[in-house]
Amino acid sequence: MLTKWKTSLLTAATIFTLGFATSCGNNSTSNVQIAGINGPTVTLLQDNMMISMVFENVQIDGGLRYNIPKYKYSFLEISPDLESNGTLMQVSVSLKDIVDGGLDKLDPAKLPGGRNLPGVASGSLPAVAFSIEKFHNMSLYLGKDVFGIFVPAAIGVDGAIASFRYYIGSKAAGTISVVGNDANGENAGVFLMLNMTGTVKSQVMNVYKKFNK
Repeated sequence: MLTKWKTSLLTAATIFTLGFATSCGNNSTSNVQIAGINGPTVTLLQDNMMISMVFENVQIDGGLRYNIPKYKYSFLEISPDLESNGTLMQVSVSLKDIVDGGLDKLDPAKLPGGRNLPGVASGSLPAVAFSIEKFHNMSLYLGKDVFGIFVPAAIGVDGAIASFRYYIGSKAAGTISVVGNDANGENAGVFLMLNMTGTVKSQVMNVYKKFNK
């Protein structure tokens, strides 16, 4: 399931970087690589946080764009990946939704299928769940100090949930968890949780204010 370690690079499209991010370079810290998945990578384009992943074993015929429920200014796009036979997913999460969308007041939820969120003491966070073509039971989570996203994927293992630190550049930005199938053989995927505290939170607010005067 888990192969070699892989460097996570910020894309050239990044205009502003959060406090935990650094420029591309040889001093970047490696993230765990998941077989069949390239990413996730996180960038900040103006006041939108972009989370990108390529699923090498998922094929679609054309691109689609979806509005994310409850996230008024956020959306998700999937399209054939031009560099492989797989599918590119890009999730654009607006800082306006995170800062003043009231999303932390949503009902708390666990992972799809009912298992506790890894790394969360209560096991759940305010969340919204939805499904799109080829990806059923996606979830976005927003707590006081964290933002998380669960993306379903065919991981190929049963039961286990393995968590690792997630880095942007050379800085620890949160955790990434490889979630195996549950007792029903379902709900495997990747769970990315980003810290939104301290310097990161301050810089998120600065970027938000710049674009939402």
